[in-house]
Amino acid sequence: MQLTLEGISKKVGAESWLYEMSLALHPGAVTVLLGATQAGKTSLMRIMAGLDQPSLGRVRVGGVDVTNQPVRKRNVAMVYQQFINYPSMTVADNIASPLKLRREHNIDARVNELAAKLHIEPLLQRLPAELSGGQQQRVALARALAKNAPLMLLDEPLVNLDYKLREELREELSLLFAIGDSTVVYATTEPTEALLLGGYTAVLDAGRLLQYGPTAEVFRRPRSLRVARAFSDPPMNLINGTAIEGGMLLQGGVTLALDLPATTAGSALTLGVRAGALRLQPLGADMALPGSVELAEIAGSDTFVHVHTPIGEVVAQLTGVHVFALGETVTLYLNPAQAYVFDAAGDLLVAPLTKVR
Repeated sequence: MQLTLEGISKKVGAESWLYEMSLALHPGAVTVLLGATQAGKTSLMRIMAGLDQPSLGRVRVGGVDVTNQPVRKRNVAMVYQQFINYPSMTVADNIASPLKLRREHNIDARVNELAAKLHIEPLLQRLPAELSGGQQQRVALARALAKNAPLMLLDEPLVNLDYKLREELREELSLLFAIGDSTVVYATTEPTEALLLGGYTAVLDAGRLLQYGPTAEVFRRPRSLRVARAFSDPPMNLINGTAIEGGMLLQGGVTLALDLPATTAGSALTLGVRAGALRLQPLGADMALPGSVELAEIAGSDTFVHVHTPIGEVVAQLTGVHVFALGETVTLYLNPAQAYVFDAAGDLLVAPLTKVR
């Protein structure tokens, strides 16, 4: 199903919730709406679903204008942050409800299949009031998947689940989306979730669509500083500098060798370095950044180290568990080929030539 937004915007009173944007979703694929809280993700989804109408612009499905068509006339499945289930129905009946409407065969088998994938098999005969919040959200997910609608909208569906279950369901959902025919729109604030789901990503910020494209491409080549900030976890290290012959002059008198356009000479630039690009061991033409440890955090199988260096404080994401003492002297290494450079307007000038790790 081809869903296209043509110059849509949304105003509520004098306040703009969505600024004019156009977006053609890739049919049968996953599109992630990535942005912070109040970036406009839910407002955009409600217009896609037909729950709200845009102030300007058109919504088309398969080339047909459905802008004024209400949600009850559209074949859409939607899952919100807050679970919505039928309170008087058992879990099994909740999941089966869209299947019964379509009068499908083998309803029990399909219910059991979805319940198994979402780890709620033991709960099928319970009522929603007897479930935890996370369990209720999984029931809502199962019912949406059972509907098998051509357009499926998921508004941060895993946000209320515990970390371990969230990780498991991300993988399960990506597999379910891959084998289904639905066009899926998935809203999240987490860059990691966008990367795990793959497909395409639309980066939103303060009601504006900043960039849309294949997820890996948007991550590797953020069009602007705003996109780079939104699509980095932990945040990208950003260091001010000046373009000089052969590279950038950073604070502390540090020079980074880079191939920059000749027209940038003397211009103020911003160097962007992803935390995962900083290493403890040198490789080839790496630049050394000596410094002292200000904070070290172990998160899962990674260690995040905050280091005070001559160019300012930077965060390195190191694979594995590392133990550092506060104030300990360390040297980080950066390959210039893994650096981003943004001009004074915040637009991308240089992106890594090799895959960012």
